[in-house]
Amino acid sequence: MESELFTTSLRLLLAILAGGAIGLERTYHGRPAGFRTHTLVCVSSAVLMQFTVYQWALLDGIPLDTVRIDPTRMAQGIMTGIGFLGAGVIVKEGPTIRGLTTAASIWITASVGIVLGMGLYFAGLVTTVVACGVLSLFRWLEQITPSLHYGRLMVRQPRNEHMSLDELKQMVDSHGIEWFAPMFRLEQDGRYYTHEMNVRTRDPDNFQLLAEALNARQNVIEFLVQPAGD
Repeated sequence: MESELFTTSLRLLLAILAGGAIGLERTYHGRPAGFRTHTLVCVSSAVLMQFTVYQWALLDGIPLDTVRIDPTRMAQGIMTGIGFLGAGVIVKEGPTIRGLTTAASIWITASVGIVLGMGLYFAGLVTTVVACGVLSLFRWLEQITPSLHYGRLMVRQPRNEHMSLDELKQMVDSHGIEWFAPMFRLEQDGRYYTHEMNVRTRDPDNFQLLAEALNARQNVIEFLVQPAGD
């Protein structure tokens, strides 16, 4: 009995430390699902796996040849529940989708809790170190790695004074920005003409330069340059 208490306490303590370590990185970067959320996910996964580890004690007195046990079912149930929790932190705002990394961190935190609950301490330790390293070090690598930055452009002008599509394309191209998938529409009883298109560039500062150029044009009533991001 004392051995079980010590083992369970040790595994839950390790789950608190592992989940807290991963959650601290999320909290530092201002994510809603941070320190407390990741700690609870890891501990709950570990404590549920204790049911699997010590399930033979619950079957005391029952003929074992009449019972079929699958220890992986509990892990499957945990990961199914984590799927709903992870989906809840993903938010789409226009072209921007936020929360994917946090959802992935919650998922791997649950995995750490599962292996710690099963007593696989080395696997839990290595996975925690890997998760913390990916969330911190890989963020720096993403920043220094050349990549395309996507966004959405909307320009609204008076119907009788609006730029043609070719003029707008030239302005976009002159700022080192590529455009694709243009859309057009009339608004407010046909008084305003609106251009919309997806854009991309290698230098995100080009979006600001384009916004300043649009702001300088008198015939632009309203515009939106919205970079996409995680």
